[in-house]
Amino acid sequence: MTRSEGRAARIVLDVYIGLFLVYLFAPLVVMSVAAFNAYPYPSVTQWRGFTLEWFPALFRDERLMRGLFNSIVIAFGVIALSIPFGLAGALVLHRLQSRAGGLLYAIMVSPVLMPGLIIGLSTLIFWRHFSVPGGLFLAMVAQASFIASYCMLMFLARLERFDLTLEEAALDLGASKAMVMRRILFPYLRPTAITASAIAFLQSFENYNTTVFSIGGDWTLVTEVGSRLRFGLSPVVNVVGVVFVVLTVAVATLYVLLSRRHVASDARAS
Repeated sequence: MTRSEGRAARIVLDVYIGLFLVYLFAPLVVMSVAAFNAYPYPSVTQWRGFTLEWFPALFRDERLMRGLFNSIVIAFGVIALSIPFGLAGALVLHRLQSRAGGLLYAIMVSPVLMPGLIIGLSTLIFWRHFSVPGGLFLAMVAQASFIASYCMLMFLARLERFDLTLEEAALDLGASKAMVMRRILFPYLRPTAITASAIAFLQSFENYNTTVFSIGGDWTLVTEVGSRLRFGLSPVVNVVGVVFVVLTVAVATLYVLLSRRHVASDARAS
């Protein structure tokens, strides 16, 4: 490749990356700007002046606040269900050395490929036979049925790099299997468990299709926003987006800083 061809390829790549970033962040910018517009509907073209009135209005909106609380409760419930089930599935698949492993893997991953509305409806129909109505508990179960598969895949990827000779050495030295799990395997999987918990929380918090069919008369923040689309939104919804964008950036920045500090401390220790 000549120098001119390399320069042209670099320009094309830079233009592509620029367009991708615009496509990715332009909706967030428009949404954020609309949250500060005095116009009573989300808009950036009909500007009525800068205002902060929609931020206190968010906290006065009882249904959105209740939906936020329900979303957080469901998300933590999903974590409590998905992490143990995902870990158990990963351990089984990692230890299973037979042809049945491929079939079992396909079965345990299938919820990820299934439409959310099918999962929500099937969960509601199944638990109705046990007189369990739609609600927060059923939303947790429905979401965990496919989010656990994501957690399982993350644990399985981590276990593929695990050195089984560590377990064999511990067992030869007299350690019980429970001690091996507690002292060797669980510490090794702890970083993955933290990451999987974060993924499970986000997957649960933003889920709509599965939740709307299994939550019954209750609601989450996402389902409440979705129901309001039929009647027209207010800039309060834009404020919700701004708050979560700020929180996401803050948490991501904190995670990067802590990760760098951890790497630096490990380098000094070595």
